[in-house]
Amino acid sequence: MAARLLPDTALQALGRWWDRNRAEFADGSPGTHAVRYAPSRWGHITPWPSALASASHRGDAEVSRAQVASIVTEALRREAYREALVATYVWGKGKRGSRRGSGPAILDKILSAGYLDAALERAVTTLSEQGAEAAYAGLQGLVPEFGPSFYTKFLYFAGKSVRSASGPQPLILDQVLAQQMRCLAQAVGRETGHDPDGSIASWVWRDANWSPHRYAVYLSFIQAASRQASATPLWPSDATPDLLEYALFSTSWT
Repeated sequence: MAARLLPDTALQALGRWWDRNRAEFADGSPGTHAVRYAPSRWGHITPWPSALASASHRGDAEVSRAQVASIVTEALRREAYREALVATYVWGKGKRGSRRGSGPAILDKILSAGYLDAALERAVTTLSEQGAEAAYAGLQGLVPEFGPSFYTKFLYFAGKSVRSASGPQPLILDQVLAQQMRCLAQAVGRETGHDPDGSIASWVWRDANWSPHRYAVYLSFIQAASRQASATPLWPSDATPDLLEYALFSTSWT
């Protein structure tokens, strides 16, 4: 995959996605990508970032990637790591999973871990001193209920203000993106004959619990694929890697 990157079918699908979304993401980044959430469902969660809508807010509210990045930057400045986590988790869940309280209930369990502050602080420090792969490794399996689909969101937003010591900046990796990577890997495996039935790709890009090495491979792939797409007329030349991450999350090329 490192050599083949995105096949033509994927590039064409990305081009169609860009045609539909170029007005919203004119600056080449997904900063305006917003999710809706119901503040009242998260009313018992503390610490609650003041920049999010109050729990007394009626109905739904929206929060964008750019707004979450700003909340996290300010929270990290104050070493308010739990507040940063809450902002990224609420954005990540949105209204999905919030019915019957499952989103807030899981977050409550994560926040109950007494060593959470130290774990998050160490992850941010590791990101700045060693890089995204090491920061990912430090969080893997550490806090019950806090899996990579959500701690990569924390690392992604932390990376907006904390530079990775080496290698690419952190990006979000969740089940949907892993499925996209699996489809890409299966296509390459069939084409090259190295994985004709796709079984290796299915194991490597399973739905959860990706190894730190696999996360590093993912980051390198997205960086290289972003450059590949930007070299074509189908994709903006100034696009950031996280725009590609969001587009892959949002569209199907198969």
